[in-house]
Amino acid sequence: MPEELVNLTIDGVPVGVPKGTLVIEAAKQAGVLVPHYCYHPGLSVAGVCRMCLVEIEKQPKLAIACATQAAEGMVVNTQSAAAKSARTGVLEFLLINHPLDCPICDQAGECELQDFTFQEGRAATRYSPDYPKRFNPVEDFGPDVLYVPNRCILCTRCVRFMEDVAREPVLNVSERGDRAYIGVHPEARLDHPWAGNVVDLCPVGSLLSKDFLHKARAWELDKAASVCTGCSQGCNITLDTRDDVVVRVRPRPNLEVNRYFICDHGRMNYRWMNRGDRIEAPLVKRGGELHATDWPDALERVTTVLRGAGPRVVALVSPRASTEALFFARELFRGGGGEWTGAFQVVMGEEAPLPGVPDLALRAERAPNARGAELLGYGREYAAALAAAESAAVVLVLDEPDIPVRTAGTLIYVGTVLPERARDADVVLPIANVAEEDGTFVNRDGRVQRYAQAKPAPGMARPGWWVFSELGAALGRGEPVASAAEAFARVAQAIEPFRGLSHAQLGFTGKPAAVAVPA
Repeated sequence: MPEELVNLTIDGVPVGVPKGTLVIEAAKQAGVLVPHYCYHPGLSVAGVCRMCLVEIEKQPKLAIACATQAAEGMVVNTQSAAAKSARTGVLEFLLINHPLDCPICDQAGECELQDFTFQEGRAATRYSPDYPKRFNPVEDFGPDVLYVPNRCILCTRCVRFMEDVAREPVLNVSERGDRAYIGVHPEARLDHPWAGNVVDLCPVGSLLSKDFLHKARAWELDKAASVCTGCSQGCNITLDTRDDVVVRVRPRPNLEVNRYFICDHGRMNYRWMNRGDRIEAPLVKRGGELHATDWPDALERVTTVLRGAGPRVVALVSPRASTEALFFARELFRGGGGEWTGAFQVVMGEEAPLPGVPDLALRAERAPNARGAELLGYGREYAAALAAAESAAVVLVLDEPDIPVRTAGTLIYVGTVLPERARDADVVLPIANVAEEDGTFVNRDGRVQRYAQAKPAPGMARPGWWVFSELGAALGRGEPVASAAEAFARVAQAIEPFRGLSHAQLGFTGKPAAVAVPA
């Protein structure tokens, strides 16, 4: 049945929203952002900050938009003199004790208190500049969280997250009135696997990440939409880079996958993207040693090997590789007429669910694209594939360090870094990592999701899909592709579960693949 809609007017704009929608959310449909601090769409409503006061016709008093449901015929005015005066008063109270330490605060440039003070606040305070502000020392809340109580505006987002979402109530509001502060349980630490979300939820610079502390200012950061590689959940993230170095990972809202949150494992799983020991040029073996060369020479060497390959070829691939790279790697061998074996292995870990959000967890499978590899015909029988590699004519290893020391045939290694075992390869081809290319992953639920390039690849490294499409073109198996969108279009044309999908359709929230996902 279609949802029952209610019609209302917000700042002169008529909107229709589902019954039960809060006025603060309905206002977004009218292009209006009502200032707020305690409200967050992923948390229970508290109504404590009083910053979202609006005027509603026929109501005698101002109403808080975060706890008022839209009703038929309602007329809301967010910019009336009474509403603006009330919000200005709220800000004045908040700024009585808030320190003016924006130049040294990590939240500067991303601070909602800064934004709304500029938009709604007074030109100056009515309190004397000699009025003493309260002072409390910085507290260490947990492995990655610092609490700066002087900046706290008591929005209680962190408390509600730990109580209602993480279901581990280690935070509370201690004391009352002007002495109130966020307290931590005396016998506990903020070490829950999802505790880092309190830093993202804090609208001011009161809760800080130790990992990001003083690394960069907000205006120095470039941001790219990406997908977490920490497990098979496929949480949507934003990669923040400064001078082509990934310095921070933050959750990106996707109501179908991770809502507004990411686990601490995924949040800290980025340093490998900045490794300095990268392969920066193609390498070919001459005289028993690997020597740097250019791409035409390296591709010609691989093409010669593949043309002369015997009937048995093995591909050992990483479930962290993009769907496009896995597809073009498979196409190299499927057209050869011989026996083809492709397999991947998955590193396992402990599962850590977020109790307050159904079907959201740090998954035991630490592989972002295992499902995509399966849809493309790669198997999980990795031990059997290793055994088969010992007698194969050609062994291709795609960014996977666990490879045989010796093989009977030719070893081709395609990867980001060169493990010791890969030094026996006849050809080494450098590729970009997930932060350096565009591509797609398929999560455990069969959802196809895009990720975007956040920084350039080092040296001569290229995306995996580019490398394998060039090799395929040299072998007469289709034209090379020039972009990730074109590469994915080739996947969608050839593989049934991806049929009808495109980069444009996926957007940056993804679409389910047309396949039944096993329970």
